[in-house]
Amino acid sequence: MSMEAPPFQLAPPIALLSLLLPPLLLLLSTTGATAAPNTEALSVLCNGASYGAGDPFAASLAYVLSELVAATPARTPAAGAGRDFYDISPYATAFAYGHAACRAALDAAGCAACLRSAVAQMADSCGHSVGARAVLVDCSVRYEQYAFVD
Repeated sequence: MSMEAPPFQLAPPIALLSLLLPPLLLLLSTTGATAAPNTEALSVLCNGASYGAGDPFAASLAYVLSELVAATPARTPAAGAGRDFYDISPYATAFAYGHAACRAALDAAGCAACLRSAVAQMADSCGHSVGARAVLVDCSVRYEQYAFVD
């Protein structure tokens, strides 16, 4: 009685691919890589009134814009919603009010990058305006001399 080993068979390449592809795709999709934010401006609007050099509003505005860029990305997004933050300057001589928001698909770093771009686009377009709004594809920023709700 002869005991020969059964012939070794190679699995067809398609069968191997169908076994290895799903775990590979899962691994690649969970590496934490995210796309850069889309900072294309949909609109940048400026209030027609402006503030001058040495105006206390300048310090209030700088405070609010800095807070919006720092605090909004740190907010935990609500279920299905993006990051969202309202702020007011602490300087009673000339209050500035602000609001920033990022789409839910952005991570904190992408949100911060988008908000920095929005602030820069407002500065370029609006100069010393007492109010402005930049709506980008992935985020928005608004500031005013008065309280508002977006």
